[in-house]
Amino acid sequence: MAEPLDDYIDAVSKALALPVEEAWRPAVRANLEVSLRLGRMVDEFALPDETEPAPIFTA
Repeated sequence: MAEPLDDYIDAVSKALALPVEEAWRPAVRANLEVSLRLGRMVDEFALPDETEPAPIFTA
């Protein structure tokens, strides 16, 4: 049975017409696992209601 990330890799590679060789799959899966874990940490970080967005600086 395929892992959910394997199904995601298949769907995204097909949608983007981007071939993913079998040898690359472990590295792609590991990268997605790290990205999802970091995204979860950001999502779970509670911000106070009075938090303002940072200003935009241009040079």
